[in-house]
Amino acid sequence: MSGPVHVFATGVRRGRFNIALDQAMLELHQAGQLGDALRFIQFQPSALVGRHQSLSAEIDLEFCRRNGVEVGRRITGGGAIYLDPQQLGWALVFQRGALGSGALAEVARSVCEAAAAGLSRLGVEVRFRPRNDLEVGGRKIGGTGGFFDGDTLLYQGTVLIGLDSTAMLGALRVPRAKMLRHGLDSPAQRVVSLRELMGAQTPSMGQVEQALLWGFQQQLGLTFVSAGAAEQRVLLERGRQLHDAQIGQEQFVTEIDGPPSDGYIATGTATGPGGTITTHVRREGPGGRRIGQVLISGDFFVAPPRLVFDLESRLRGVDAEAASVTIEGFFREYPASMLSVTAADFRRSIEAALAAPAA
Repeated sequence: MSGPVHVFATGVRRGRFNIALDQAMLELHQAGQLGDALRFIQFQPSALVGRHQSLSAEIDLEFCRRNGVEVGRRITGGGAIYLDPQQLGWALVFQRGALGSGALAEVARSVCEAAAAGLSRLGVEVRFRPRNDLEVGGRKIGGTGGFFDGDTLLYQGTVLIGLDSTAMLGALRVPRAKMLRHGLDSPAQRVVSLRELMGAQTPSMGQVEQALLWGFQQQLGLTFVSAGAAEQRVLLERGRQLHDAQIGQEQFVTEIDGPPSDGYIATGTATGPGGTITTHVRREGPGGRRIGQVLISGDFFVAPPRLVFDLESRLRGVDAEAASVTIEGFFREYPASMLSVTAADFRRSIEAALAAPAA
């Protein structure tokens, strides 16, 4: 690693603005206006879906409206999460390959093991749980995820210092099937906070930040310096621009929200250890032989994120019998970096939709 990593602390912010700041870090890094950086993040009450998830399938929008929980869409993949000021988020923006060979799964392991080592200094035994979680005694205390965009890596994580389980259960729709896969009766059983584990000895937000910095320094060989006032201003200004133009807008948040609304619609899913891919297909033409609109959603991590939208576009107008060949050709032409799923999983989900009866 060449040079120190600049550390940003942007305070407690609304969910959509925090996401806009993530995008700002990514763009500024790609433009050479920001070096390798780490940002510590705190949220006002927010329910955030992953980049490719269906909004109303994952979030109880009425609960969020009644309780002042802002709803947003992340620029990274993965599942829906609830965040408030009791959690600490962090985001690394680095040059591709700076943290390993460049494979996303290897980066995830390296970063998670470093975070776990740092957090373990607080008095709890934190371990990396593949594919991208941090756990204590089998219960999740933090989640992570990220992607490559060109030569830039964005990798994020959260740490549960405290947890409002009532708000989390109210804001998120956790499918019963997902709980059963984990052998649980309630999603609250899956997670644990430092406060639950440590009580009166719970560390402060600043102590958790220092523990993470120590882990990243020791395990990844990083050195850190505080970002200057001018750097902070540039980041915040670009974040405001992105928030107002796109990420803070309803159109971006509701971009994926259920299947196509008309026509011959069929749905298929592919579920594995890494998550579920759901595909909705609108069939067109005589006998529904031609693929019309395609919507692929799920809690997966794919880099770059736009690859899924490109796959949907490639399938439109294709004869249903040629779908499998088209999918295979697409992934040969555009190799993807996937943390949780494979090209074969996408093919299985799309093939299941094409084989399913219309809804």
